[in-house]
Amino acid sequence: MTAALAIVGLALATGSGLFGLALRRRPALGQGLSCAALCAGAALGVAASARTLFGPGGFVLRHPWHEPYGSLALRLDPLSALFLVPVLSVPALSSIYGLAYWPQARLGWKAIRLQLFFGLVTGSMGLVILADNALLFLVGWELMAVAAFMLVRSEEDRPEALRAAWIYLAASHVGTFALFAFFCVAGSARGSFDFDAWRGMSAAGAGGAWLYGFLLVGFGVKAGLVPLHFWLPGAHAAAPSHVSAVMSGVLLKTGIYGLLRTTGFFEGPPSSFGMTLFALGALSGVLGVALALAQHDLKRLLAYHSVENIGIIAMGLGIALVGRSRGDGALVFLGFAGGALHVVNHALFKSLLFLGAGSVHHAAGTRDIERLGGLGKAMPITALLFLVGATAICGLPPLNGFVSEWLVVLGSLRGMSLPRGDRVAYLALGAPALAFIGGLAAACFAKVQGTVFLGQPRSEEATRVHESPSAMLLPMALLGAACLAIGLAPALVVEPLERAAAEWGGAAPGSLAGPAGSAAASAAWVSAVAVALLVAVGLLALLARGRPARPVPRSETWGCGYAFPTARMEYTGSSFAQILVEGFRSVLVPRVELSQPRGAFPRSARFATEVPDLVLDRAILPAVHACEGGARAVRSAFPGRIHLYAVLVLLALVALLAWRFIWW
Repeated sequence: MTAALAIVGLALATGSGLFGLALRRRPALGQGLSCAALCAGAALGVAASARTLFGPGGFVLRHPWHEPYGSLALRLDPLSALFLVPVLSVPALSSIYGLAYWPQARLGWKAIRLQLFFGLVTGSMGLVILADNALLFLVGWELMAVAAFMLVRSEEDRPEALRAAWIYLAASHVGTFALFAFFCVAGSARGSFDFDAWRGMSAAGAGGAWLYGFLLVGFGVKAGLVPLHFWLPGAHAAAPSHVSAVMSGVLLKTGIYGLLRTTGFFEGPPSSFGMTLFALGALSGVLGVALALAQHDLKRLLAYHSVENIGIIAMGLGIALVGRSRGDGALVFLGFAGGALHVVNHALFKSLLFLGAGSVHHAAGTRDIERLGGLGKAMPITALLFLVGATAICGLPPLNGFVSEWLVVLGSLRGMSLPRGDRVAYLALGAPALAFIGGLAAACFAKVQGTVFLGQPRSEEATRVHESPSAMLLPMALLGAACLAIGLAPALVVEPLERAAAEWGGAAPGSLAGPAGSAAASAAWVSAVAVALLVAVGLLALLARGRPARPVPRSETWGCGYAFPTARMEYTGSSFAQILVEGFRSVLVPRVELSQPRGAFPRSARFATEVPDLVLDRAILPAVHACEGGARAVRSAFPGRIHLYAVLVLLALVALLAWRFIWW
């Protein structure tokens, strides 16, 4: 029964875009049926996952395949079920959003093509999650990469969309080559490419370190870990907003799933594996939020926050790997549960935020924070739902982001109980790192919420906005409700997290019940205190409104001595974040544009900052341009002399063979 639900659900989701193609002469009906098919498939898949997470469900299916080393092997266990829920539910909600945001009746073939690849990327992500064979996993992985490439270039008339799509595809294939290396080495060593045969794989010595390095590169590119994140901001900013919600909310998490699934094969991984992942996570968290602070494009800002939150997830998984190496069940649960729950939480609040950004773009026609302002008056529902997502991503109670980050903090604080001199004791630095990341995130979203939704409009576009239609608001409301539900009742997710952590860590069922119960209780207490404070504030507000109103004089806000205050005198995103960006000047190296006000009655003043990406703009693209220049120089030196080209190729092959046999 569970297998049928999952397979039929994935099939429906994969082929959902065919309805729009078949009914292209009736676009509204075709898109509606595509959306219905994707939602039905998601419902079936989520039902199968729920049976596995909360009951005796789950399945393993194996059928022979004519491809060498391949088999049609599918597995749904607590770990894959935990990831399958957001992988299916977020695209379903995004497809509802797309009915109004990306209507087929207006966009025609552009919308049909998006629906076809939208269903394909959903089905291929599901195949990656369920695959129990290396070759089948890679098939799903490549289908996912190609479908996402087509989605990023949906607006192919925009040069920045094409550029972002090609960078994404190139980065994806770099990661795929690393996965090829891992799968080939592991499959050859174990004599099979079925994942069942890889359990108990040795992680000792240089061979284990190489395997782990392949995994970090292969899955780190997809997840967006620093410094492998360079494709992510451009792709998320260029794609349509409901596509960005899927890419950020769930596609990145296939990299996290791959790391969890493959590291689960190792028998007693050394603590250096976990500490490396923990350090990369902390670096990603800090740099991601620092880069986000300096952005002016709303979607690009949210994309860098994806890097930040992937870093938080990696910190949790690093703690869990350290727990496995030390045989510490509490570390295993706290790290795994914090990281895995943050996967789900990030899928919820980041999808909500990207859909909110799409709502702003739909209404104002721009994503430039500096040109917005005062949107909360005309778009109160969007402003409120965006505030829910912003509060959740900052890790503030009583929303879901707090619960998962709290579990990671508890895991890191266990490092304080270790003896002095033990390298693992550095896990305790995770707690202040998370507090620092959370503080910067709060400042960043205070900038966004205040600059976009409060104050006065800063441009003509911001004065003509309107609230988004219900088809766009409904998915946002459902995501916001889920954020609140997990934050208020974290105990509901403890049992599935405990089952998944035990399965991943190879522990006996029920062996992690102790740390699971104490962690849930602590999170529930903090959330209860936060709810009590919110209720108290609400009661005070009601009491204040019930008091007799007194006339309040109204006047213009003081404009710092300007004779005629205008919206240009308000804080912009650049000016708000200036002090914080200056604190990271040595790393971010911002470009500043400053035109100071002059005279008693200045007519103009301007302050703006721009921060290029540290890896793409400062390392990769200059290196690519240098290689292009060298290649042109070689070609111009030997124009039309094919025999000399052959000699150059031969010399390159000899150099590679020498490197292989002498150094490798």
